[in-house]
Amino acid sequence: MPGSKSITNRALLLAAAAQGTTRLLAPLVSDDTLAFRTALADLGTPVRATPDDSHWEVTGSGRGPRGTARVWCADAGTAARFLPPFAATGRGAFTFDGSAQLRARPLAPLTDALTRLGARAGGAGADDAGGRTGGLPLTVESDGLPGGRITLDSSLSSQYLTGLLMAAPLMDDGLTVEALDLVSRPYIDMTLALMRHFGAEVTERDGAIAVSPGRYRATDLAVEPDASTASYVFAAAAVTGTAVTVPGLGGDSLQGDLRFVDALRQAGAHVETRGNATTVTGAAPVAEGAGGGGAARLRGGFTIDMGAISDTFMTLAAIAPLADAPITVTGIAHARLKESDRIAAVAENLRACGIRVEEGPDRITVHPGVPRPARIACRRDHRIAMAFSVLGLAVPGTITLDDPACVAKTFPGFHAEMARLFPTYAQEERR
Repeated sequence: MPGSKSITNRALLLAAAAQGTTRLLAPLVSDDTLAFRTALADLGTPVRATPDDSHWEVTGSGRGPRGTARVWCADAGTAARFLPPFAATGRGAFTFDGSAQLRARPLAPLTDALTRLGARAGGAGADDAGGRTGGLPLTVESDGLPGGRITLDSSLSSQYLTGLLMAAPLMDDGLTVEALDLVSRPYIDMTLALMRHFGAEVTERDGAIAVSPGRYRATDLAVEPDASTASYVFAAAAVTGTAVTVPGLGGDSLQGDLRFVDALRQAGAHVETRGNATTVTGAAPVAEGAGGGGAARLRGGFTIDMGAISDTFMTLAAIAPLADAPITVTGIAHARLKESDRIAAVAENLRACGIRVEEGPDRITVHPGVPRPARIACRRDHRIAMAFSVLGLAVPGTITLDDPACVAKTFPGFHAEMARLFPTYAQEERR
C-alpha cells in the first residue's frame, strides 16, 4: 500500500512549522500530497524530494509564513483546511483557491474561527445549488494570532479542528478548543499523536483540547501505509475467498480507518491483526445464490455506525449486495460533503447495477442481489472508483468506470496493483 495521505499531509505541515529539517520516509506520492507540497512552497517552505521520492526533506522556520502568496490547493481538502490556520499565525496576506470541486466544499466553520481568533478571513465559495459555503477562494490577512479559547462546530468535518490544532503552538497563548458534535474522532487522535511526535504539549479535559504555545521540533517520521486505501484490498480478499496481508498496518497504527476490518469481521471474514501487519481472509467461494457467480459469501443482517471511519463506508456498501441479508450503514451524514455526496453516489451506482438501496440523511441500506453490468459514475471521486472496482472484481464483467484515472488523487497505481494481486481484475473494463 502507498503511504497514508492523512499522515503525509499532516506531517508536511508540522515539519514546515518546526524549526529545522525533517525527513519524511515513504511519503504518499499522489495528486493530493503533491498539491499540498506545492502549496507549502507557495507559502515559502519548499520540500526537497529524492529522485525516487522515497523520502522528502522539509526545512521549517519554526513560525508561520511571511509576506504575500497565492496558494493553489487543487482538489486537496486537507490543503484548504490545514493551511489557512498556519498562514494566520504568520504575517501577511494569503489567498487560497482550488478546483471547482474544492470550491464547493464548505469552510465557514474554519473561517469563522479564524476571525474570532483575530485574523481577517473571508471566503466566498458557492455550492452546486448556488448557496454560499464560506469556502474558496479564501483570503487570510493576519499579523499573528494571540490564541485563546473557542468553540468550534465540528459536525461537518474534523479537518477544521485539525487545522486549528496544528497551528496552535504558533499562537502567542496557545489554544483551547471545545469541539461541538465532532465527527471522525480517530483523525483527531492521529493529529494529536503527530503533534506530540513533533514536540507539542497537548492535554484534554472536560471535553476541551488544550495546546500550549511553543515551538515544534524537527524530527524524522516514517509514514504508515494508508489504511483507507487498504480497505479495498481487504474487501477484495473478503469477496474472493483469498487472503491479503498488508505489512506496516497493525495494532500500533495511528489510523482509525484500520477499524474497517472489524466491519469485514462482522460480515464473516477472518481478520488477524498483529503489531505490524493485518491479514484478512475471505470465506470459501459458494455457488450461485447470494453473492452469485461464485463470489465469496458475506454475512449481512446487521447495522453498523461508520461515522468515525466514513472514508471506508463506500467500500462496505459497494460489496454489500454480495451478502446474504441487508446491511445498513449509519452515522455518515458528513460524507455528503466530501469530494462528492458519497451516500447519493453509492446509492445511484448500486441502483444502476440493479441493486435495491434505501438511503436517508445519514444512512444507507443495501439489499442482496446479483449485480448487472453498469457504467459507474465516479463523480471525480477516487473512493467511489476504488470501492466499485472491488464489486467488479467479485462479479467479473460487471463494472465499467467512467473516470478510472481519478484514483490518482490518493493511489495512482491502484489498477495495476489490483491486477497484480487478483488476476481476474480486468483493467480494460475500467477505461
